[in-house]
Amino acid sequence: MNKFRFTIKILAIAIFMFAFASLTQAQATRTWVSGVGDDVNPCSRTAPCKTFAGAISKTATGGEIDCLDPGGFGAVTTTKSITIDGTKGSGFGSILASTVTGVIVNDSLSATPNTAVVILRNLSINGASTTQGSAIRFISGKNLNVDDCQLFGFTGAGGAGAAGKGISVEITAAGTGHNLVVKNTVIENCTQGIRLSATAGLVAAEIDNVTIAQPTATSSSAVEVGTGSIAVIRDSYFANYTTGVNVTGSSASSASAHLIRTTLMNHTTGLAVGNTNSGIGSSSLVLNSTGVSLAGGTITTGCDNFFDRNSADISGGALTNACGK
Repeated sequence: MNKFRFTIKILAIAIFMFAFASLTQAQATRTWVSGVGDDVNPCSRTAPCKTFAGAISKTATGGEIDCLDPGGFGAVTTTKSITIDGTKGSGFGSILASTVTGVIVNDSLSATPNTAVVILRNLSINGASTTQGSAIRFISGKNLNVDDCQLFGFTGAGGAGAAGKGISVEITAAGTGHNLVVKNTVIENCTQGIRLSATAGLVAAEIDNVTIAQPTATSSSAVEVGTGSIAVIRDSYFANYTTGVNVTGSSASSASAHLIRTTLMNHTTGLAVGNTNSGIGSSSLVLNSTGVSLAGGTITTGCDNFFDRNSADISGGALTNACGK
């Protein structure tokens, strides 16, 4: 009897250890995907997974998914802090999202909503010119960083819906602050480049060295700064939209955009500001039907902007000069 009890205890300990080892393996700090991987693998470097979705469940909160070689690794939703890196040195990490959104960030149903910090780096997200989905949707979380990515081919209806955007920020739950940083990124052939909106809380966006362009002029906007949003846009180039930067927030306290060393070219309106306060400095407005349009708001300028070959440089009012500041 004693031997039997001893054997049962040993088996119980063994089962516990195997379960613990399996759990530890499932939550590695760094995981890997490969074009020849398999999602039944542990996502280690020597046994990589096939898709981002397969790897994310095996990656610990705050961990990182890297690409071993070039490949298409599928759409993914993250509910936790994670880094997904296409690792340029190995080729590129691609997502073909022809009928869906490429990456969704949404921690609203997690134990700690509005805390996820997500980094997307060195990724190519292709919508294949279909009318469904967007490249990236940010629904709930603390920080989303998009660095050195290519987002293209999302041609849905645009507007307030989730389709047709390079990046769609759709915060609906109040938090301590939601931040978007987009750097060194190209957004092409999307009905709308970046849309910012927070019906609760506040979105603060930094857009730095970003190109948003269409092959030919189209509807919607390169960047829309909606309710509850503040955007600082630096060293960027936007072309061929109805509006380059459209500040649509309903009041001066609900939305603003501040452009520095940015070019707005070949839009119906380069910069449109409603009843809000925004600013522009050291920027170029070229070949637009209207360079700057005011509709009750205020645009402060550093007096060093360049206007050239617009049908009208400014309409709806005058810029507020801050040359002496």
